[in-house]
Amino acid sequence: MSKMFEDLMAGLDEVETFLAGEKTGYKVSVPSDVDVKAIRKRLSMTQSRFSDTFGFSLDAVKHWEGGRRTPESSARAFLTVIAKNPSAVIAALHPVEEGRVAKKRRNGR
Repeated sequence: MSKMFEDLMAGLDEVETFLAGEKTGYKVSVPSDVDVKAIRKRLSMTQSRFSDTFGFSLDAVKHWEGGRRTPESSARAFLTVIAKNPSAVIAALHPVEEGRVAKKRRNGR
């Protein structure tokens, strides 16, 4: 069998186990440390734009980057998703803007 087929079957087995009540949830691995500044820099955003785009307060971003505070678990999870797939987060939070960006790409602008 192909690797893809085996992965799909393993996933279906997990779903079946979950639906049967034999497994109550999935273990989520939230990193204990997230480099907010590195994520923001990789996206070429200012602190202000980063906070506006993803819904963080500007003060929180400044404190995280300055090492004065550490993001809570839910913020670290969200930051991890932003780091891995920022366009999906932007599309989910700003569907109108994402549509405009896609339209500009199609029109060659």
